[in-house]
Amino acid sequence: MKVGRFQVMATLQAARAHVLGYPLDEAKSFGLSRAIFYAAAKRGFKKAAGTEPREAPAGEPGKVKGLAVETLPLGDEEAPGVQVDGKRRYVMGDEVLGPEDFDRQITERFAGTFGQAWREALEVVRKVERDALTSRRRFYEEVYKPRRDTLAAQWSEQAIREKS
Repeated sequence: MKVGRFQVMATLQAARAHVLGYPLDEAKSFGLSRAIFYAAAKRGFKKAAGTEPREAPAGEPGKVKGLAVETLPLGDEEAPGVQVDGKRRYVMGDEVLGPEDFDRQITERFAGTFGQAWREALEVVRKVERDALTSRRRFYEEVYKPRRDTLAAQWSEQAIREKS
């Protein structure tokens, strides 16, 4: 399977959160939420072709799955999230994103090579000064953007070799 920019963004964002002190499960939730957010932003938050607009989720305003939505910061970046059993979980629309969602949407694309990619992502992120990690703009410009295509190609090649 091909590892694309979406998977690179999610992995680097999760590594960023982990290096800044998030436990792995919370880092995965953050990484996936940011990848989804930036992918949607790139497309102008347009609805998918051929789909009808979704109705607002049933339930109380300001809640997802009965949980109060709050703004959860990481440096100067903020994202909506909830507390589930004392753990941060980020939300997109009416979905709570857990580590199992990250594993299904991101880890599986690596065809058994995610552990190696994760170590590489952590190494990249650990070399960056803390101020760049806590800045949304600097993280994008200094960490993600210069490496996104190289990492996507490298990680895709590793996954293809593993699958062969």
